[in-house]
Amino acid sequence: MSKIRLGIVGLGKIARDQHLGAIEATDGIELTAVASRNAKLEGVHCFHDIDEMLASGVELDAISLCTPPQGRFAQAKAAIEAGKHVMLEKPPGATLSEVFALEKLAKAKGLSLFATWHSRGAAGVEPARALLAKRKIKSASVAWKEDVRHWHPGQAWIWEPGGLGVFDPGINALSIVTRIMPETFHLTHSDLTIPSNRAAPIAANLTFETASGLSIAAEFDWRQTGPQTWDIRVETEEGSVVLTHGGSRLIVDGEAQIVEEDREYRNLYRDFVALVSKGESDTDFSPLVHVADAFMLGRRIETEAFED
Repeated sequence: MSKIRLGIVGLGKIARDQHLGAIEATDGIELTAVASRNAKLEGVHCFHDIDEMLASGVELDAISLCTPPQGRFAQAKAAIEAGKHVMLEKPPGATLSEVFALEKLAKAKGLSLFATWHSRGAAGVEPARALLAKRKIKSASVAWKEDVRHWHPGQAWIWEPGGLGVFDPGINALSIVTRIMPETFHLTHSDLTIPSNRAAPIAANLTFETASGLSIAAEFDWRQTGPQTWDIRVETEEGSVVLTHGGSRLIVDGEAQIVEEDREYRNLYRDFVALVSKGESDTDFSPLVHVADAFMLGRRIETEAFED
């Protein structure tokens, strides 16, 4: 199979920090074009938006959407209708109905659709999943706390409806938990702390219950300064299984098992190449389902105004 000719839509922080380097490091794919309202990239075709890119005649096999979730449905729909495979940054969309519509459209067109969850590519996630499948779990907890001013400076879209607020990082934790837990789980309680001048939460406390009745507690907060916290702890009858640093470090029964550098996005593009080559899709929307439930059941707790 020849290299996948890829176009990126959205050349902002996440594209520059993660996507560009991962594409360059991945066999079987090459960056051919970018579409961005405010930026250009040397050595590739540059366009103002996806419509201009698709109408240009530049030969592309696939599109990677690195834009905010609001408005992404129209971009993905245009790409699929133009016969392009599509890779979606997380979260895959602003609503559940639109991502299920994209799944149906891609299937009808015989194209690959990849709803990415980069945190699932962290080094400790699959070993933790395999280990937990063999143990009897007693409870699980999540602490995902970071500084929004550091990670999302000036990004107003994250506070708008559809931007998810603290669930923009929190959904990363949910993507890991839905992957490693042997049982399905559902939301039973949701407290959402929302600044008086924002439309999305800055913090959230959630409680889930597994099919067998076990508890999962999750605490998300965007106000943490100093060291950042991205931890998932599972207590089992045989001992503890802990993922830290976003899943890149695995600690089993108090002993470090895996410590690895960030390879998440390289894993994503490797998987995308494989999906396209096989004519398959990966559309697990379960983390977004849990976020939608959190908003549906959420008890709003208003706090003081937050300024970037």
